[in-house]
Amino acid sequence: MKKSILFAGVGGQGVITAANIVANAALKQGENVITSELHGMAQRGGDVKCAVRIGDVYSSIIPPGTADAIISFEPMEALRNLNVVSEDGVIITDINPIIPPLVSIGIGEYPPVEDIISRMEKKCRVMAIDADSIARKAGNILTKNVVMIGAANAAGVLGIEKENILKAIKEMLKEKYVEMNIKAFEMGEESVSKYL
Repeated sequence: MKKSILFAGVGGQGVITAANIVANAALKQGENVITSELHGMAQRGGDVKCAVRIGDVYSSIIPPGTADAIISFEPMEALRNLNVVSEDGVIITDINPIIPPLVSIGIGEYPPVEDIISRMEKKCRVMAIDADSIARKAGNILTKNVVMIGAANAAGVLGIEKENILKAIKEMLKEKYVEMNIKAFEMGEESVSKYL
């Protein structure tokens, strides 16, 4: 197996935690895993990217046009990283925008989410879900990252057995949040059923 997955979002969304859960689940499966993270101004709402490369790989850098998937917690972050995904890859994105501060004060624009998704669909397959609402139904908006892992797993882009993902969730998250996150994972899996 060889997989290259880019996790993208905004600081505070749990992007790094999600990437680490997937990486640890792949290790449990006996796979070689290389990861990297980029989070410059993440604490100020800046962008966060994590590459997870699984299998016969030797670098954490995903060359342009080669990623199997982008798992994005914010639609514009998926579009911003569009050059990374291959034409036969998939983008799984939340539909809820996080408006940048400069746009909030009138400098620049945030395009309609429908336009963002339409632009991405010209490159590859897109699965757009309301991960915010799903996370709230699971018990807490902070489970959004695990919702996205569930969606990616159901879409078949991770190549990791569900059992290993659940083990990684149980080991990496505080015990009092495990049940809620497992529910979020399963609801995330259900969220992409219309695309499968």
